[in-house]
Amino acid sequence: MQIITLFPIVSALLLALAANAEVYFKEQFLDGDAWKTRWLNSEHKSDYGQFKLTAGNFYGDAEKDKGLQSSQDAHFYATSARFEPFSNEGKPLVIQFTVKHEQKIDCGGGYVKVFPADLNQADMHGDSQYYIMFGPDICGYSTKKVHVIFNYKGKNHLIKKDIKCKDDELTHLYTLILNPDQTYEVKIDNEKVESGSLEEDWDFLPPKKIKDPEAKKPEDWDDRAKIDDESDTKPEDWDKPENIPDPDAKKPDDWDEDMDGEWEPAVIPNPEYKGEWKPKQIDNPNYKGIWVHPEIDNPEYSPDAEIYKFDNIGVIGLDLWQVKSGTIFDNFFITDDVKEAEDFGNETWGATKGPEKKMKEEQDEKKRKEEEEKNKEQSTEADEGEEEEDEGEEEEEEEDETDESPEEEGDPDALPKDEL
Repeated sequence: MQIITLFPIVSALLLALAANAEVYFKEQFLDGDAWKTRWLNSEHKSDYGQFKLTAGNFYGDAEKDKGLQSSQDAHFYATSARFEPFSNEGKPLVIQFTVKHEQKIDCGGGYVKVFPADLNQADMHGDSQYYIMFGPDICGYSTKKVHVIFNYKGKNHLIKKDIKCKDDELTHLYTLILNPDQTYEVKIDNEKVESGSLEEDWDFLPPKKIKDPEAKKPEDWDDRAKIDDESDTKPEDWDKPENIPDPDAKKPDDWDEDMDGEWEPAVIPNPEYKGEWKPKQIDNPNYKGIWVHPEIDNPEYSPDAEIYKFDNIGVIGLDLWQVKSGTIFDNFFITDDVKEAEDFGNETWGATKGPEKKMKEEQDEKKRKEEEEKNKEQSTEADEGEEEEDEGEEEEEEEDETDESPEEEGDPDALPKDEL
């Protein structure tokens, strides 16, 4: 009976928590060109690449999958959107968006940057100070990673772990969760791929411990586990040359010492060669183990329980370079509720990923069949060309035979009897 009585209360609490979730920014580009009133292109450079609104060449839903697509090869891109400033103090911060590299990207960024609210959007550029940089970055075969970079006291700090990103042509969901207990989590397609603590996985703070600068290994410290056996001596017959003259070699009969010099037989490996002699090893009776440099508390270390905190979050931007354009950014979502972000991801990316993959596979199959048909046609044309060449050669041979007929050469035996 107590369980039945408590159930409505628990449900009410869960609903209250869901109702208290803050969504600071959400962008799905569902209102056509109206996105241009919310996103501002930087004017820091005059030749930034242009974004266009499209669902791309394949999609799950022609309208819901529309996003900002980079449209010019070998360009920098710089655009941003503003929202009501907030602080993530005392609560989670979740940054989420989708990326589709439908151009099969060779080198370029697919990440976002979150800026302080005082950013001058019209002058945003690569050196503009940001709070967080998060998302995939691909360049060649060596770089295929997820960036997680935090700004701490004016300096950008890269994560020390290597997080692999997706490098196919389909849409993927990227989520960063930053918790007030100084932990984080990275998810791809709503599945955790990495997690840990800020202090351990970034070099925000000096190390807690350092080697004692006053400590030195004692001069009599012997850290050799094995030593030479002084009683061991080299056998008298040990020293043999590594190579010896080939006993089967013979001077050629035509060898001329005046012309060829003094003849010397070729050398071969000596089967009796034993290598360099070394005394056998025995346990070192004075061995004390590996000396470990003692550590002390680092006087420069000072704990900081607010590494995670950003006081004036207010702008999200795309500030990146792409060699081959075609990446589509969509479903931007910034909130303080992990479950809310997960649900939003399932409602957007989760609902269209299946149909998108099916459409892509159908296009690939159609392209494959067209290539096969094209190859067949080319092969048939090549075969017909060879047949025509063969027929031409046969005709030439027949003409040659006709030209050499006895009648034309004046052979009297070949003329009709009435002309003899």
